[in-house]
Amino acid sequence: MALFGAKQPSAKKPAAKKAEGKVAETKEVKKAPEVAGEQSMQELYASDSVKKTSSKKKSAPTTRYEGAYRVLAKPLITEKATELGALNKYAFVITPNANKIEVAKAVQAIYGVTPVRVNIIAMKGKVVTRGRIRGQRKDWKKVIVTLKKGETIKIYEGV
Repeated sequence: MALFGAKQPSAKKPAAKKAEGKVAETKEVKKAPEVAGEQSMQELYASDSVKKTSSKKKSAPTTRYEGAYRVLAKPLITEKATELGALNKYAFVITPNANKIEVAKAVQAIYGVTPVRVNIIAMKGKVVTRGRIRGQRKDWKKVIVTLKKGETIKIYEGV
């Protein structure tokens, strides 16, 4: 019962006080290095926060997205996609697990233009036959990115 806060006999009280005094002394000894350590850690974190804010200001003008080249697989070059270029719309093949937000970030990072609208189309793979063997091509996604008037992406140069 002594473990759960039950009263101890009066004979053990002085021993408990001595033990408490020793614990208090050891706590004081331990606190002194911890306080010094905490101050140095605060100084370290303060210097990191200053560095982080300054680095954020430097990286703000240039948008950086690490997975940009994984999201946009390739530009889609077809007759219909070429005709959409006159309407400020560009078509790309994207990875099957990409979403609109990732595509918009990737276009911003790679081409430096902000899209107004992003439309994703899930394409089913064609069923193909070669002799008696039937198969199916992979399902894929394409995206049509709409830009503001005056903004262009130079995809079709050299095609």
